[in-house]
Amino acid sequence: MSTDATAKGNIQLLSDTLAKAKSEDRAALVAYLPAGFPTVDGGIEAVKAVIAGGADVVEVGLPHSDPVLDGAIIQTADDIALRGGVKIADVLRTVREAHAATGAPVLVMTYWNPIDRYGVERFATELAAAGGAGCILPDLPVQESALWREHADKHGLATVFVVAPSSRDERLATITAAGSGFVYAASLMGVTGTRESVGNEAQELVRRTRTKTELPVCVGLGVSNAVQAKQVAGFADGVIVGSAFVKLLLDAPDLPAGLAAVRALAGELADGVRRG
Repeated sequence: MSTDATAKGNIQLLSDTLAKAKSEDRAALVAYLPAGFPTVDGGIEAVKAVIAGGADVVEVGLPHSDPVLDGAIIQTADDIALRGGVKIADVLRTVREAHAATGAPVLVMTYWNPIDRYGVERFATELAAAGGAGCILPDLPVQESALWREHADKHGLATVFVVAPSSRDERLATITAAGSGFVYAASLMGVTGTRESVGNEAQELVRRTRTKTELPVCVGLGVSNAVQAKQVAGFADGVIVGSAFVKLLLDAPDLPAGLAAVRALAGELADGVRRG
């Protein structure tokens, strides 16, 4: 893999993709899949499948041994990937091959510790060389992010921060001013079966976030079907879906069946965000 220090990432492609969805009067569909699951090659094919089905943007998860912000489904997939020996090189390969095959913007979603250990400059350089669009960093405090943002800016990578319903307005202003690409609005309250109240929290969070930034606001809300995608697309710039795709791969009898299932779901969700 090239580690050319002049390699440029695809933040502009990400911005253009989100802007194109807005110009079509719809939300973007953002899919999440962990690298190395069910295998490295299988994970690459899964990313290609969700894009073929209709996803506009893909987040590739960097599996972590203690994914404290992820639910049981993604934790299970991460465990399978880690037991399979997935390495950061495999995550970067997933980004490179998926982007090269599809032309879609591909980000890495990761906890901070793996990047810190790998080397901030090294990771940013190699992610850009792989054609990556940026990073989503759910546990990196904005006040400790200057080094990462310096290298991300240098290499044309987005830095996507996460906001939650508990984020106060002053905090929203700080987070969104430091971020780029889009804002990840996560509803951390509620469980399965409380979709209406969680949806209301997310809608209010999007409203408050938009008073602080011009960046698109994409919502991760446990969306699993076209009806929910339509609901979220009614108030957000992007709809983020992860666990629903991962569950299909976990439940599939084999990889071809899993790939067909995630492609079909991506198509249903893409239809949902367009009806929204």
